[in-house]
Amino acid sequence: MSSSSDVASVAGNPYDALQKIKSGERGTLTDAIEQALREAIVTLALEPGMMIDKLAVCERMGVSRFPVSAALARLAHAGLVEVLPQRGTRVKPIALEDIRQHLFIRSALDVETVRSVALLGDRATLDALARNLDRQREAVTSGERHAFHVLDLAFHEILLDAVNLPRVKEIVAVSRNALDRARQLLASPERLARTLEEHECIFEAIRSGNADAAAKAMHDHLDQVVTELHRSAKERPDLFEP
Repeated sequence: MSSSSDVASVAGNPYDALQKIKSGERGTLTDAIEQALREAIVTLALEPGMMIDKLAVCERMGVSRFPVSAALARLAHAGLVEVLPQRGTRVKPIALEDIRQHLFIRSALDVETVRSVALLGDRATLDALARNLDRQREAVTSGERHAFHVLDLAFHEILLDAVNLPRVKEIVAVSRNALDRARQLLASPERLARTLEEHECIFEAIRSGNADAAAKAMHDHLDQVVTELHRSAKERPDLFEP
């Protein structure tokens, strides 16, 4: 499991995770600030429960207060930050109850997705999954946590694309975004290796055309996330809502 030093990507000033806005970047200034703050929150550079110093954000990114406030309002709507009366804005602690609900959604949809993919027997999907798993193995071997996280997301995207249900994919994306911070807590080398093993088990069941085995492998995979999260909550209760 990750230590506290693993959780915070920046040991000193957490605002060092933010970069100055470059002139000519695509999108609006608020969009760029929102994306930068979202990334810092999701990767836990800005830890759950931390009060956000708007002036520090402004100075670090070279922007005025207005777009920072607008970006924080969007993040509040997304459930990543919250405004505390008379105190200011803080990164919202991770709520295990919210996580449980989003994992319930993921379990229902992902399990039925792999069941369908196993029955399809599509060679292009199998080849894409195999290539993805090759890169996952490389990321685990080299200890590249962020690269593995991206590949993990891509693995599930390949499965969703195979069933070609755009609305299902949208629902899964919403739940996935809500789980991103929690997933960062599980990014220890041991957890990455176990996740790879679980993905390989899912893949083997799909390749053999065994829909029930694929569904069970996916269900077991998501159950492990729940178990690990409760362990994280005990080790770092300061990051979670009581």
